[in-house]
Amino acid sequence: MARPLTNLLKKDAVWSWTSEAQQAFEAIKSSLQSGPILSLPDEERPFSVVYDASDFAIGCALLQVDAEGRERVVSFQSRQLKAAEKNYPVHDKELLAMKYALVKFRVHLLGQKPFVIYTDHASLRTATSSPHLSQRMARWLSFFAEYNFTVEYKPGKQNVLADALSRRPDYELAHLAYLESPLYELIREAYADDDDLAGLVEALSAPNKVVELTARQRSRLHRYSVVKGFRYYQVDGGDEPRIVVPNDEDLRHRVLYEAHDTPVSGHLGREKTYTSVARNFWWPHMYKWVRKYVQTCQRVKPAPSASAPLMSLPVPADCWRSVSMDFIFELPADARGHTGILVLSAALVRWCGWPLCGRA
Repeated sequence: MARPLTNLLKKDAVWSWTSEAQQAFEAIKSSLQSGPILSLPDEERPFSVVYDASDFAIGCALLQVDAEGRERVVSFQSRQLKAAEKNYPVHDKELLAMKYALVKFRVHLLGQKPFVIYTDHASLRTATSSPHLSQRMARWLSFFAEYNFTVEYKPGKQNVLADALSRRPDYELAHLAYLESPLYELIREAYADDDDLAGLVEALSAPNKVVELTARQRSRLHRYSVVKGFRYYQVDGGDEPRIVVPNDEDLRHRVLYEAHDTPVSGHLGREKTYTSVARNFWWPHMYKWVRKYVQTCQRVKPAPSASAPLMSLPVPADCWRSVSMDFIFELPADARGHTGILVLSAALVRWCGWPLCGRA
């Protein structure tokens, strides 16, 4: 739909607003006025997938039959083909669309009950058992093996949903909204009560004036700057300056709350929370603050260590068929200066020996 418009945006394209471009523009505006109603997924019911590929795009949809027996759409997905992908043969484009669908719907399909994938390319029903596979197809088939699905053929006239998605236009960004937070204004106001930062600002604004600073502050004075009322700190020369948070415990906890507890933060772990805070803010010993804050969060639980189950070793048929060995060093030296032993163990008779040895 949007191809006449996207062609005008390509590099070195000659700008010419034709009637075809105007029709595409009007069609996009009309399509934005209406849209299909998506259904919430029910993990207790089986899913099905439809997909299709064209010469310039791939598309797919996740479907599910509701309690009333109606087939409902859970999700639509599509994208344009890359330059190299446009040169794929038709068979590989169809497999690429199948792989794209499984990746996009992985959270619903992986580990689920058997589901059906519908395709209008009949040869894909036997693709997994074909003896002649390219390297690309072999890689994809190993990915497909993670899922429990069957491929069924649906003629192109009946596969209109995925066929339309593979020819769906890429829309331009229409509007971008920003969320306002009083956090930055609170930081700016708190600078007045921080004596340490006041001395740094005075030293920066009047380099020739004698200002009492600690040796650590004076050695790092070149890393500070003042811009539009905010104090910035630059960790190194190639790093972006970060806003300095004053020595206010409540304010620093507010910064950590914004980076960890808000709905858009997701109660991340220690490292990811620190990365989120350090992207814009800085104060001394900030990592310790983040670590203590995350430890107090009830929703962040330490990941249990994945220990392997105990297994019995196979019993060998003969005495010396299976022998285990290992070195132990840093032992007290004997009369000859040996500080290590070689431990030998026969699996069948459980015989052990300890020949002395040195590190050499």
